[in-house]
Amino acid sequence: MNGSMMRCPCGSDKKYIDCCSRYLDKEETAPTAEALMRSRYTAYTLDREDYLLATWCATTRPASLGLDNRPRSKWLGLEVKRHDSPAPDQAVVEFIARYKVNGRAHRLHEISRFVRKAGRWLYVEGEIL
Repeated sequence: MNGSMMRCPCGSDKKYIDCCSRYLDKEETAPTAEALMRSRYTAYTLDREDYLLATWCATTRPASLGLDNRPRSKWLGLEVKRHDSPAPDQAVVEFIARYKVNGRAHRLHEISRFVRKAGRWLYVEGEIL
């Protein structure tokens, strides 16, 4: 991947190098739950299971996601519907992610919960709508 030219998959309309790369590749901490959710979407598009697990709260994190054992997904786009913070260290992000598997289109509409621990946002769980 040429990060200096590629548009970021998260839908920000920025170059990858100026957007999610700083979280996935440079280990910067996402400043908001929405930024973390966008970077996690990007991680799915790049099959970065390491990043997905590292940004998942330990209380709900699976041992593995098995991305290598699934059919390859072609991620088509992300739409953030809302981002709310009911408390300083809690957040909710509603989004729709579109993708294809074996040529068949799918959409994932989810309300995700995030928590901030030691200044770092982590994914807790999601409710699929």
